Amino acid sequence: MTTPNARPILYHCPDARSLRCLWAVEEAGIDVDLRVLKFPPRAFEPDYRAVNPLMTVPGWVEACPERLQGSRRGRLMTESAAICERIAEGTPLEVRRDEADYWDARNWLHRSDATLTFPLAIMIRYTRVEPEHRRLAQAVADYKAFFGGRAKSIEAALADGRDWLVAGRFTVVDIVIGYAAFLATTLGADDGLGEATRHWLARCMARDGFKAARRRQTIG
Repeated sequence: MTTPNARPILYHCPDARSLRCLWAVEEAGIDVDLRVLKFPPRAFEPDYRAVNPLMTVPGWVEACPERLQGSRRGRLMTESAAICERIAEGTPLEVRRDEADYWDARNWLHRSDATLTFPLAIMIRYTRVEPEHRRLAQAVADYKAFFGGRAKSIEAALADGRDWLVAGRFTVVDIVIGYAAFLATTLGADDGLGEATRHWLARCMARDGFKAARRRQTIG
């Protein structure tokens, strides 16, 4: 990743999707200005709207010499997989266009949120975010099953005994998919993970970068 001298700013809530970005930062050895927010920001962090009108995390702000139209803060990115892709650029985490697994990697990057994290976000909403009287046990059960079905794609990719999902090494793909699998463990949805997936997730979570990211998010 190449950026101007100013440190990028990462807005983050503990264990939220922004953990993908903090994990990638730690793996890539990039110095960022970490701003830890209360979750959900829309309820507890009104000043954050000036940074990210969506009021979601992550929020990634970096200096942008070309001055994007309508922005005076520099470049704002709000999608965790895209930010991870940005962080990985030019590092061993990146799966380059000239590598055989390039398009597989791109597919995994999109799958990480659209297919795997989405049902878990519904579970979070109806177990943690909504007030008690609005929580929906049926929705939680349905989307837990939804996740379990989609998580089979991870198991299938690891069925040949590979250690990592693509390119024969740990990459940004393992970060973005690994976060979804980790999140499932925090929601009691990890019974949908196959044996190979569980071993792979253990390797991901044993990495110094993952452990450093989780320690750092508690410091702020």
